[in-house]
Amino acid sequence: MSRVDAHHHLWDVASRDYPWMDGVWADPLRGRFDVPALAKVVAPHDVTATVVVQAVSDLDETRELLALGSPLVAGVVGWVDLTAPDVADVLAGLVAGPGRLVGVRHQVQDEPDPRWLLRDDVVRGLRAVAAAGLAYDLLVKPPQMPAAIEVVRALPEVRFVLDHLGKPDIVGGGQQPWADGITALAAGGNVAAKLSGLVTEADWAAWTPAQLTPYARHALDVFGPDRLMFGSDWPVCTLAASYEQVVAFAESVLAEAGLDPAGRDAVFGGTACHVYRL
Repeated sequence: MSRVDAHHHLWDVASRDYPWMDGVWADPLRGRFDVPALAKVVAPHDVTATVVVQAVSDLDETRELLALGSPLVAGVVGWVDLTAPDVADVLAGLVAGPGRLVGVRHQVQDEPDPRWLLRDDVVRGLRAVAAAGLAYDLLVKPPQMPAAIEVVRALPEVRFVLDHLGKPDIVGGGQQPWADGITALAAGGNVAAKLSGLVTEADWAAWTPAQLTPYARHALDVFGPDRLMFGSDWPVCTLAASYEQVVAFAESVLAEAGLDPAGRDAVFGGTACHVYRL
């Protein structure tokens, strides 16, 4: 079965600022990462469709991603201002325009208020996302997890997708309260998760698959293969691992878990197709 990479980025730092690239650590990412570069890295791994995810809170970036016109990019998770009074109209315009908007994301991890997701104006925006037929990607860290759990329970009509398994503290080696938070999120049938971003939550220079496996296995246990999807987080992943290493890790986790071919196909494509309606 051909595969779907459900989480990657595309950018050119010459075209706009990316405020999160705020130190020398980001120097390897200060370049142009475009569709031809993406096609080159995914081709050896049977990836025939991808979901590109916004990398900055900028509506122009979302419009540019939607205008790519590449058959490889099957969907775009873009950005809109969820708190804007006209958010429903903005979403309608994006859905009716070129490209294929499949979801919305905001960098909640950067919000100073850990309960930002529960603000009345944000909840109204999330309802507009659901009404537009779109998914909502949750980009949160453990401090925002309690609010994420509350909003997921309060909005069963929204299809939520947890990015990077909620960014566990792999460097610190701790699994709590992250593990309980993941279990609580998975209890809501309206939440799926991405097996993505783990290598950059570990020690970039010294991580091993064994360090990542407990986090991936816990997510697989609580979400199951039908609500878990592979994402590379390319090119961010290249800070710690090659695309090949990220794929190999995901393959090893699924093999060690004893998943049958149907389960492996779900994680490597079926879940993303279903959740994002690719």
